[in-house]
Amino acid sequence: MGALGALLLVLMIIVMIRSMAGRQEEPEPHPTELGYPSAPEQSVPTLPEGEWETVAAVPLADLPDSDWVQEVSEETGIPSRAVEAYAGAALRVSQEDPDCGIGWNTLAGVGQVESAHGSYDGAQIGEDGVVDPPVIGVPLDGSEGLMEIPDTDDGELDGDDEWDRAVGPMQFIPTTWYQWAQDGNLDGQTDVHQYDDAALTAAVYLCASGEDLTTDHGWNDAVTAYNQSVEYANDVARHAQEYADSAAG
Repeated sequence: MGALGALLLVLMIIVMIRSMAGRQEEPEPHPTELGYPSAPEQSVPTLPEGEWETVAAVPLADLPDSDWVQEVSEETGIPSRAVEAYAGAALRVSQEDPDCGIGWNTLAGVGQVESAHGSYDGAQIGEDGVVDPPVIGVPLDGSEGLMEIPDTDDGELDGDDEWDRAVGPMQFIPTTWYQWAQDGNLDGQTDVHQYDDAALTAAVYLCASGEDLTTDHGWNDAVTAYNQSVEYANDVARHAQEYADSAAG
């Protein structure tokens, strides 16, 4: 290589180095810049006096203080049995995954949007936490506003062997339920229609999807993993913040 060629090579290398040094990665847009909400306050109730040594050994409904549950139910209009499930799930996760920071009110926000706290179409929550009649969503057949998810479970969970449907008070599609299902009431089974099981499964799934739900990015990552919609995230956030404000008096 001649002297001129060597000089040109050196100049090209200098230009490349300067170009790379001056290149900056585009910052990730803040969720609010894309229309998503700020993370609502995450409200986690305290355990009753005589705190359990480990919440994993206690059914969710037995974890929150009964007076607190009744007061929150009266202030928010959420059925007390659903409040027990939301609060119990938040308490369980606060011990087992403290970095997540999920509040009972975020679970309640999801529960309100998904099934009106297990009351959709006249359903009711029994004392055992089972929602009856079962809440089963529409076929996810790709119609306007719906995802297209052909059947994945031979209709075992949702009763539809052509298309998947969301099931239970927290509205899980079969694949998500089978991957994440939790036993919240410690009866040795996982029942998508039983509120403790459904609420705890939702909490674990949201924490895995968002990691830290006290941050705007983490909260929105979690909730949009549940439903990929800006409107959905805003609805859940609005309800969650209203519940936190009501519970705080």
